[in-house]
Amino acid sequence: MNTSNLTASSVLPQLQYSWETAVEKDYGKLFILPEKSIIICELTKQYVPIEEFREIFSLAIPLIEKYQIKKFIFDKQNLRVFHQPSMEWYFIHWKQEVYKKGLSIHRKILPKNQPVFEAAVAAGRAKIQAEYPNTIIHLLDIKYSNSIEEAIES
Repeated sequence: MNTSNLTASSVLPQLQYSWETAVEKDYGKLFILPEKSIIICELTKQYVPIEEFREIFSLAIPLIEKYQIKKFIFDKQNLRVFHQPSMEWYFIHWKQEVYKKGLSIHRKILPKNQPVFEAAVAAGRAKIQAEYPNTIIHLLDIKYSNSIEEAIES
């Protein structure tokens, strides 16, 4: 099965993993794969305002604790607008908080065929690293994946 352009919502029912929908909002969903200690955050809109962005990530924290999650998969495939303040909060505050809870593996799936979005992500990451040199980012296992299945298995 070619799962390279499919979001978590469409791919998970076709895969051989035990999973459940933990949170379902208009702008995003959280899925748990308890046997693999994985949580997947799928943003479902082209743009997610910072309040909603923070809410979905904040809702993930008690799930990370409850299920002793070790890997976070961030499915950004529906996004078309990059928002730097959201990314800064995610990198500086949220990742630090979940790292303290034992989560250090992060997989990200970017939108396909969106070179402007990819360039904005790279520029945003460079800006964060320059402005916040003492983050925990160097302690994390962060990789980009091409599909949900690849992110689960990597």
